[in-house]
Order: sequence, then structure tokens, then C-alpha cells
Amino acid sequence: MTNPEVAILMLSMFIVLILLGFPVAFTLLAMGVGFGYYAYHEAGSIETIADALNNKIFYLLNQNTYSVMENDTLVAIPLFLFMGYVVERANIVNKLFYSLQMAARNMPGSMAIAALITCAVFSTASGIVGAVVTLMGLLAFPAMAKANYDKSFASGVICAGGTLGILIPPSIMLIVYAAIAELSPLRLYAAAIIPGFLLAGSYIVYVIVRVLIKPSVAPKPREEEVPPRRVVYLQLLTSFVPLTALIMLVLGSILGGLATPAEAAAMGAFGGLVLAAIYRSLNWVMLKESVYLTAKATAMVCWLFVGSWTFASVFSYLGGHEIIEHFILGFNLEAWQFLVLVQIIIFLLGWPLEWSEILIIFVPIFLPMLPAFDVNPYFFAMLVALNLQTSFLTPPMAMSAYYLKGVLGKAIELVDIFKGIMPYLVIVILIMVLMYQFPQLALWLPDYFFGKYVP
Repeated sequence: MTNPEVAILMLSMFIVLILLGFPVAFTLLAMGVGFGYYAYHEAGSIETIADALNNKIFYLLNQNTYSVMENDTLVAIPLFLFMGYVVERANIVNKLFYSLQMAARNMPGSMAIAALITCAVFSTASGIVGAVVTLMGLLAFPAMAKANYDKSFASGVICAGGTLGILIPPSIMLIVYAAIAELSPLRLYAAAIIPGFLLAGSYIVYVIVRVLIKPSVAPKPREEEVPPRRVVYLQLLTSFVPLTALIMLVLGSILGGLATPAEAAAMGAFGGLVLAAIYRSLNWVMLKESVYLTAKATAMVCWLFVGSWTFASVFSYLGGHEIIEHFILGFNLEAWQFLVLVQIIIFLLGWPLEWSEILIIFVPIFLPMLPAFDVNPYFFAMLVALNLQTSFLTPPMAMSAYYLKGVLGKAIELVDIFKGIMPYLVIVILIMVLMYQFPQLALWLPDYFFGKYVP
């Protein structure tokens, strides 16, 4: 076989192995080293172990590992993760949900709106989809079920709200994207703010409209359950304000140019510890669990990078990127046609794959083509970020649905969760169409803060 054919075989085998359930990071490493051994093999006899190990793929693997460990952009990942895990275990979220629920009691679907706002705030603080969905599943779903909310409707709210953290800054996904595409994380954060809050706002509008049309899905709370207004204000002051202030401090320092993402993440991690101490939740067990989970998640991300860069290097060396680029460019597409084609591919990949796999493996295939179509890379990044929401909401592999099902057990059927998340999937697609029509939704804020982008 010629090298391009080997590259296509390499990509095909990777997809098959992932669908069979093999771990992504180690599959990438194995495929990269295996096919790299073929790609970098020099003619000659192999008589000893030293001869067999004399292959450039091992040097490439070593260099990629070192490059990941010294990447300054990735330093922000463990710090933001640590902030999220500390906030999760500080018992802030349950107080936040209850106070927002009481404050929004006169609005249609008050509990659902409170759950969405809580998800948005907590997602912004943590960026960990699984943590947000599972915690809100344990906290908000039983409360909504007790209030006779439609179970499918309630599950859709939690699943959709829990995915907002991969888009709204400080997002772990955007840091990963910045490292992959070699873009400024500051500009990416600025670009994501308007689309992120537009999406969250659209979810809330849908909830209100749905409840107005069909009030039975979200009955109003009984008046005797509502505490005095003074108590509600006090609860908001002690739950919503501190966490929001921490998030605004982190984002403000980044967008204002006062700190790099890594420095802001360190400040956020320290702020999370301060909040935990204020709420009297800071103890050795909580701290140990937060550090352990942070180390575990960070190791996964770093090995994904090592594996993906090794895989991508070998794939490109074999001519894989060139054959795909020539194939797509051969259609003589317009820029909008190229964008639609790529987003359809990413949307379809969201059925069997998670966002990390799509982002690390498949997005880099399309990045070199952006200059040919004169597409702003930050605008493209926001389209991809919005699209990656669908990887958590698209059956049959809607991971947010499985996270929720995992904590609720027999309280709800998986098919009911799928039914509940479908309207939010449509909303994501509509927001993507809106951003196609008005690119300044993504580009205005980064241009305002950092000046017009020049390739």
C-alpha cells in the first residue's frame, strides 16, 4: 500500500477501536507508535533489540510528551479543575439552587429556570459536565419530581444546562482548543461569552414558553412553601453573590489583560478554597478528594494530548491530512458550504464520540483548510464549540443522559431523558444558524478587548 492508503487505514482502525470501547488516549498512543514504526522505519536488518528500537517514532513520542508537560497554556487545566471540584464539595450549589428557585417563584417553570441558572453558574465555575449533571441530578431532579414536574421535561433541563460548562468561560474545552489550534485562549474566552450566554438564555426562554403553552409540565409552587422575601434576599446574598463574584473576578482578570489564564486559574483555585472555608466545608477529606480527582482528570487530558499529537504527526507524515484536504478542496466549495460540511461531519461524529475525541483528533484535520476559505479561526472555533454541545445531547451516545441515568437509576427511563433533551439539541442548531448569519456575535467582543484579528 502507498503511504496515503496506510494513513486512511490508520484513521479507519482508530474509529473502529474507539467504537468497540477501547480507551481513547492509549488507543491513540498504540496506533501512533504502531503505524509510526512503519512510517519511520529505515531499510536494514533488525538483528538485536537495539536495532528494533532504533526508530524515530520513539524519539517523537518522547518529544511530544515533553512538549505537553512544558506547555504553559495547559497549566490552567488542573487549576480550573481544582477550583471546580472544591466548589462542588463546598455545599454551595444546593444553597444556590434553593435561593434561585425562591427568587424566581413567580415565573413559569421557576424550578426549571433556577436549575438552568444554577447549571450555568456551576458549569462556569467547574467546566466538568459529568460533575454538574450528576450533582444537579441528585439535587434538582428530586425537587422537581416532588413538585410534580414532568420527568422528561425536568431531565432535559438538567442535561442541557450541565453541558454549558464546555462553552461558557472559563471552559476547559476552550483551553484544549487553544493548545490544539495554537490560538490565544484570551480571545477564545472573549469570543465564547456572547454565544454561551445566548445559548443559556435561549434555554430559559424555551422553558418559559413551554410552560406557558403546557402548564402541567411545571406546576407553580404552593404559596405556603415560599419563605419571606427578606430570607430569599439573604440566601441569594450568601450563595449566588460569592460564587458569581469569584467567576467574574477570574474572567475579568483574563479579559482585562491583568492575568494569563493560568494565573487567573490559580487565583480561582485559591478563591474556591476561601469560599469552602467560609462555608465551613474545608477539611482534609474534601481537600484530598479534590486533589485526587484533579490529578486524575489532568492526567487523562495530558495523555490525550500526547497520544493525539503522536497520532496526528504520523497521520500527517503518511500523507493523511493532504489526501483529506485535496478531497475537500476538490469540490470547489464556497466558504459557507465548507463550514456547513464540517459542522455536519462534527455533528455526526457527536453520535458515537465525546467532545475530547472529536476536538483532539478530527478538528485538526480541518484547521489547515481555513486560510483557503478565508475563515476566521476564532469564528470557526465558536461554531465547533457550539456544535460540541451536541456530542453530549445526541442519542444514542448522549453522555449527559447517561450521567443523569446513572444517578437516578429506576426513577426515570433513558428514553424519557432522550425525549427531554431533543428540544435543546434543536436550540443549539438554531443558535449555530444564527451565528452563521451574524458572525459578530462571536467576533465583536474579542475585537473590542484585543483589537481586530490579523492572520
